Amino acid sequence: MSKLISLIIPVHNEEQNLGLLYSQLQTVCAALPYDHEIIFIDDGSQDRSVPTLQQIALRDPTVRIIEFTRNFGKEIAISAGLEFCQGAAVIILDADLQHPVELIPQFIKKWEEGMPVVIGVRTGAPNDRLVRRIGSWLFYKIMRALAETTVVPHATDFRLLDRRVVDEFNRLTERNRLARGLIDWLGFPTALVRFTAQERHAGQIQYSSRRLARLAITAFVSQSLLPLKLAGYLGILITFFTGVLGMFMLIIKAWNHNPWQLDFSGPALLAVLNLFLVGVVLCGLGLMALYIAQIHSEVTNRPLYVVKGSKADCNHNNVNHNFT
Repeated sequence: MSKLISLIIPVHNEEQNLGLLYSQLQTVCAALPYDHEIIFIDDGSQDRSVPTLQQIALRDPTVRIIEFTRNFGKEIAISAGLEFCQGAAVIILDADLQHPVELIPQFIKKWEEGMPVVIGVRTGAPNDRLVRRIGSWLFYKIMRALAETTVVPHATDFRLLDRRVVDEFNRLTERNRLARGLIDWLGFPTALVRFTAQERHAGQIQYSSRRLARLAITAFVSQSLLPLKLAGYLGILITFFTGVLGMFMLIIKAWNHNPWQLDFSGPALLAVLNLFLVGVVLCGLGLMALYIAQIHSEVTNRPLYVVKGSKADCNHNNVNHNFT
């Protein structure tokens, strides 16, 4: 029996794209030496996306539909697809046809060569707006500085995951999540497939600038605790410099011999004292942040470790092993 490849496609108001997308997927999947399933996750569409998918599913038993009661967001839709899929390898792609379906065989080839994660990296797109390009560059600069794991610049959700990676991903319990960030956190070896994003076939862009900004904030918070600790670091700096400055001012004020002819007024001393106290308060907030960071770590309840491989895998290639 050939292995099963699962295709996961989040859908939100993509009625005009689904027919062409399905046709392209059928052409690509027919040439693969694997069985396949196509899982569409409808994320609360308000158009005729669901009836269109139902018509496709009536003709093709390999098509499955997961229909949300409302719009929960793309990240949750991807998570649902990863929970319901059954394939030995899983490919995630968008429904707007910007992810080139014809690259799927390249993803599978790298998986066959032993890569558990294959990431589609966006090298550009037609009519890319300057503001969005600058925002993307800035986002990845900040992420690479803050994140505790290696972040691939311009990585997309267009990616292949081995079954082992999917099983480990499904163990993660975050509710506010960035799927690609969590996959990076798992730490499995990755291969890259670079592509130029195609123009959207039809419909409106689903991610507005405001939603992208919210997603970026979620990424910063979920991938690093540094923003939580910044107040403490700032407090240490303020306390140190104002403490040194305050001592210097008091010594000059109390010392009769003043070779520099410096004179500090009472309001100046009061201002430095206020800054010193602000630094003390920020240090206290930083100390609280350390405790909150511990709570955050416990609440997210990520596994203590992820096993890349074991000797058992070499002897039993057809058996899935979970390690806890």
